[in-house]
Amino acid sequence: MTYTAPVEDILFALEEVADLQGVAALPGFAENELNSEFAAAILEEAGKFTSGVLAPLNRAGDIEGAKMVDGKVQLPEGWTEAYGQFVEAGWNGLSFPTEFGGQGLPYTLATAFHEMLQSSNMAFGLCPLLTQGAVEAIEMHASDELKAQYLPKMVTGEWPGTMNLTEPQAGSDLAAIKTRAEPDGDAYRIFGQKIYITYGEHEMTDNIIHLVLARLPDAPEGVRGISLFVVPKFLLDDSGNAGERNDVRAISLEHKLGIHGSPTAVMSYGEDQGAKGWLVGEPNKGLSYMFTMMNMARHAVGVQGVAIAERAYQQALAFANERVQGVPVGDQVEGRATIIHHPDVRRMLMMMKSQIEAMRALALFWSSSFDKSNHSEDKDERAQQLKLAELLTPVVKGWSTELGNEIASLGVQIHGGMGFIEETGAAQHLRDARIITIYEGTTGIQANDLVGRKILRDGGEVAKALIATMGEVDEALGEQPGNEFADIRASLAQGIDDLKEATAWLLETGGESPELALASAVPYLRLWGTVAGGWMMAKSAVASARRQQDESGSATFNDSKVLTARFYAMHVLPQAASYSETVRTGADSVLALAVENF
Repeated sequence: MTYTAPVEDILFALEEVADLQGVAALPGFAENELNSEFAAAILEEAGKFTSGVLAPLNRAGDIEGAKMVDGKVQLPEGWTEAYGQFVEAGWNGLSFPTEFGGQGLPYTLATAFHEMLQSSNMAFGLCPLLTQGAVEAIEMHASDELKAQYLPKMVTGEWPGTMNLTEPQAGSDLAAIKTRAEPDGDAYRIFGQKIYITYGEHEMTDNIIHLVLARLPDAPEGVRGISLFVVPKFLLDDSGNAGERNDVRAISLEHKLGIHGSPTAVMSYGEDQGAKGWLVGEPNKGLSYMFTMMNMARHAVGVQGVAIAERAYQQALAFANERVQGVPVGDQVEGRATIIHHPDVRRMLMMMKSQIEAMRALALFWSSSFDKSNHSEDKDERAQQLKLAELLTPVVKGWSTELGNEIASLGVQIHGGMGFIEETGAAQHLRDARIITIYEGTTGIQANDLVGRKILRDGGEVAKALIATMGEVDEALGEQPGNEFADIRASLAQGIDDLKEATAWLLETGGESPELALASAVPYLRLWGTVAGGWMMAKSAVASARRQQDESGSATFNDSKVLTARFYAMHVLPQAASYSETVRTGADSVLALAVENF
């Protein structure tokens, strides 16, 4: 199955929802002369690379998988050559600082590229995804010496990075980690074992830079006693190149449901003299430093939800246009026809298409807020945009990944029995998608973060402000003629009311009964995503109507955006009412059955 980058819709979302023009004008970006034409050129080239180089490896990578042979990790055929082209073309450094060899472009634009990367080959794209977060953590928290040693080659992608948190006895409960770090001169010796380490071992590059959480000998108990260390696979020689092998090994690879081309390793540190590592920042602050990497990764995994959904949609759409079966009812086609003429197939395709466009817009909107939080000249604006991005991080991650699974499942359904057969490739997208609701924090963890840290902690201040902002599109919707806009307007207004009511209930209940608030956390997260997605689609519809009036862009595309937004309003936004009802009235039923009676 081929993949075609959805450049037109991505560029539309960048311009009309993610405020590309405003981001491009921020300090640090203006000198790049970034505009729509420049962005379009980058996206066109990205589309050529992802569809021409990476997408053809996706299916073969799933079948062949990563293997451990004689103690070495063997990646699928073509992986190493493709990664070399990825590095050579400069794709890894799009949004990284120029002082370390990056291109200094906005993260908003890099997000658009990363959607294409993950759509074309998610197992391959996991390597750059982790490197991105590792670079952010080192840049923000490490010493100038460590930055100079590692960032230039990590920024280019010559040296990829990993995140080492989880241990056999400590999953999401990082307070239970046992890996230890013993002082050794200006460095430390690391001893312990980590599991689920994505791209923890391979020979695609001449070094791998591990970020490892461990405890110092005098560390306090719990998460307050965790420090962060840079532990390279190969120690650096006097010239700063990969030299002597460090005492770190992959002892096995996990056998997984999906993403077979990505090596997920069990890593052993210190089987001999101890793996040599260097402290990042201050002792016992490793968890807060790692959250820099983790929050970036959470957004990136949300983008994976968009990406795998887009890939599943493209394959389902192609199949629906090719598969001839049955005589459609009420269609202007005589005799047997392709299944896209059947109403329920069109319903499923519209469910896929509309939610993908909503997710894409919200992910790019988040990226715009992130860029503004780092680059705006106005201190208050930076603080406001940071709070906005923090609020939406669990929504983008949790909602987009849940929908990624649902949309990949719809892709199998559209294929019918052929979707259950591996040869069509539809099942791969569903298998690959299953991990994204789990790693970088499960949907439940994201929901707990949204309710506990983002809503209850500040009394809902940021949430209320964003909900009010959502309502501002109502006037523009009311100015547009036609039933489509009346439907969108009414449905969004109801969805916003549903979100207000659920938020008010959480604020009233959460203080006295936090267990009830958390029992409703996942439906509340789904409510946020559903309504925020409706807001994105409403803004897109208004922008499309303006473009129609200005005769800007494709008339077919603009019309499609409006009709897709109306479908979302009629088929997806009504779900907000049930989510809100569940949040407000269903929490006690979650906890009613005694544990021993399950």
